[in-house]
Amino acid sequence: MNSRERILKALNHEEPDRVPYDLAGSTWTGITNTAYQNLRSYLGMEPTEPDWSDVVQQIVVPSEDILSQLKVDTRGVFPLTSHNWDVYSKLKDGGEYWEYFDEWGFTHHFPKNGYWFSLVKHPMDAVDFDAEGIIENYAWPDAGNKLRFAGMREKAIRFRNDEKIVMTKGLCAGLFEMHQRVRGMENAMLDPFLFPVNSDKLIGKLADLKIEFWDALLTEVGDVVDIVGEGDDYGTQQSQLIAPEQFRDYYKPHFVRVLKFIKEKAPGVKIMFHSCGNVRPIIPDMIEMGVDILNPVHITATGMEPVQLKKDFGSDIVFWGGGVDTQKVLPSGTLQEVKDDVKRNIEALAPGGGFVFSTVHNIQAEVPAQNIMAMFETLEEYGIYS
Repeated sequence: MNSRERILKALNHEEPDRVPYDLAGSTWTGITNTAYQNLRSYLGMEPTEPDWSDVVQQIVVPSEDILSQLKVDTRGVFPLTSHNWDVYSKLKDGGEYWEYFDEWGFTHHFPKNGYWFSLVKHPMDAVDFDAEGIIENYAWPDAGNKLRFAGMREKAIRFRNDEKIVMTKGLCAGLFEMHQRVRGMENAMLDPFLFPVNSDKLIGKLADLKIEFWDALLTEVGDVVDIVGEGDDYGTQQSQLIAPEQFRDYYKPHFVRVLKFIKEKAPGVKIMFHSCGNVRPIIPDMIEMGVDILNPVHITATGMEPVQLKKDFGSDIVFWGGGVDTQKVLPSGTLQEVKDDVKRNIEALAPGGGFVFSTVHNIQAEVPAQNIMAMFETLEEYGIYS
């Protein structure tokens, strides 16, 4: 069974020959450059200048030799966005950090002894948000710029010809998260209550930009990609950042518009929705919205226990991730602890199909290469369907 057949079967909630494996098909299932270079060294490979899927998060596109050796079933094709579009050429030296000002008007800093960029300034943090035209007159990015998609079609066709599942990503983070990036966290929490009209206009504008982007991208590659990624981070380790009712009132209606557009524009694609943390209360909403795949399956968050998730939602949504805990086990666990965690999660999520193995989130810089290989070897041993 080839990679495409394997994942398509899993997406259809059927058991393939083995549990499919995704590494770096998305910027949520990837690997940081530091961990990647360490893995190359561990495997006896020379360092390499990476291709970037997300410079801000320092997520790379692994070379084909790594992907093939680890039997990865997915391949990602990444449009140019504020996170990977000539980021390094736009850096300014800020002394102890590098500064990056992106197309949204956001300011990011990368400490010179750090691992990734952090957002430090929000363009509408201190504006009069009740003012007329504040949303309409902002300098929004050109979401449908065709330069974003240069070379994507050729890559996607090549990966399709190699019998891989082809994945791609969206323009930006989710509606709630982008609301925070534009206005700052505190304002974003209060806007729907203090400024309901302009709050809804902002969320709606962000959704419109997403639709403009997906219209252009899917015109270019909609017939040669299999999975598209959208998402928003609503969960914390214990609960949710906002009440499920707030999600349903303020963000869900606009996300429904975005996902409906994607499905109508490219009926053959599957939609992956990413949200970290405890999102259990809104999983039924995601299913209602048309989400096919939930990522990352944050197995250590309250309410996200794999056995119960599979029992309650396994017939309605595909679980993509949750293969190993990336907060404690993968970075600091022993080899045996990694193996035990992988085995336990496969046993919980794999039966009946509807499961694609990946880490709970991106493999960070401090993860030892031997733990990555222990994860893969355990998947190889226990990820076989009888």
